[in-house]
Amino acid sequence: MLKYTLSLFLLIQASNRWEVVQFFLFFLSFLFGILSSHYFLISSLGSMLGCDFISFILIFLSLWIMGLVVMSSYKIKFEGNHSSLFLIVNILLLIFLVVTFSSMDYLLFYISFESSLIPTLILILGWGYQPERVEAGIYMLFYTLFASLPLLVSLLSIYSSDFSLTLNVVSQVNSFDFIGVIWYFASVFAFIVKLPMYLFHLWLPKAHVEAPVAGSMILAGVLLKLGGYGLIRILPLFSGMNKLYSGLWISVAILGGFIVSMMCLRQVDIKSLIAYSSVAHMGLVLCGLVVFGWWGLNGAVVVMVGHGLCSSGLFCLANMVYERIGSRSLLISKGLLSFMPSMGLWWFLLSIGNMAAPPTLNLLGEVNLIMSVVSWSSLTMLGISLLSFFSAAYTLYMYSLSQHGVFFNSVYSVCSGKVREYLILFLHWFPLNILILKGSMLIPLY
Repeated sequence: MLKYTLSLFLLIQASNRWEVVQFFLFFLSFLFGILSSHYFLISSLGSMLGCDFISFILIFLSLWIMGLVVMSSYKIKFEGNHSSLFLIVNILLLIFLVVTFSSMDYLLFYISFESSLIPTLILILGWGYQPERVEAGIYMLFYTLFASLPLLVSLLSIYSSDFSLTLNVVSQVNSFDFIGVIWYFASVFAFIVKLPMYLFHLWLPKAHVEAPVAGSMILAGVLLKLGGYGLIRILPLFSGMNKLYSGLWISVAILGGFIVSMMCLRQVDIKSLIAYSSVAHMGLVLCGLVVFGWWGLNGAVVVMVGHGLCSSGLFCLANMVYERIGSRSLLISKGLLSFMPSMGLWWFLLSIGNMAAPPTLNLLGEVNLIMSVVSWSSLTMLGISLLSFFSAAYTLYMYSLSQHGVFFNSVYSVCSGKVREYLILFLHWFPLNILILKGSMLIPLY
């Protein structure tokens, strides 16, 4: 894994050449996919880094999404808005993500997990659209830091008792007293906020609305997956305590997802609507992980990949509309079928992906998640049915309100997309729909 990390450091030298960086990121993602072997539990070991099946999938997703981020941010290059610094910040963020996903040591995982916050904050503050971006950045910073400091104390406590923080070597925490409860919540809370779960999600819509397209794509595509990945690594240490509190997480996640779906039906800001929909999807991922079953883990990983591709593509589409109309409001940007007719198909394809229609990855993942949660308790069927229905409802609301109706400008004009934009959308949609034919690629088989 060290060779991929060092190659990304070398890429910083080419930060004034956008085409070179873009080509290298896609080339590295193909190279990583071809050369990585998965015959063993963990491969590419060395320097406290390694790669198992889940790490491989999420590192591959990070490289792919970052290539698309550079591809979709050409406006920054053309405007000359510190374009070299923009690429350096994105490459540093990618390095932190790769180290986080491939870390074999809990302390290194924590350091790189927290370090990914800094480039994201610089992206929002440096290339955001409105003065409110400062408030959004502070929200994100304090939510994440407030939740993460107890995790550091928890990891140091584990080290003081085990004298090791190596992955799969640390023994389980079997304390069930009051201290054990505090220990469990301190460890899990950082990832619950990052995921984010309902009640701790307020930083997400603010960050998405104020972030540039690169910030939104990387937030939706990869950074939310840090929460799910962290839970996969931390929860096995607290398996006994997790059985006691899994009902709490599942009830809040499902009911919170339903409430957020109702809130989506009231949104007029298109980026805010897509951001709130992420909370509903990630609620199901949390349910699958705390149930502690293979169906739940498999479904969570597949939904994380599918949601990363789908949400990133929707944010990219919303930015294309924003660049032409100058507004994110659904009340102003309606009737887009008459203004951007060739984009209507891409809105439809990514919208049905967001509501988990076949043949998208989201369908495969949500079927797995629903089976795992219903097998845990049949009472959850009511909440899941409401969540599934309203997630389809707000997606149809977003599509119909943006595409149909009368365009606000009475002048008849057509503004089709560029070839580069169609390529970006295709590279989001193609893996989202084609990977279901080879679902075993995304299922952790160890």
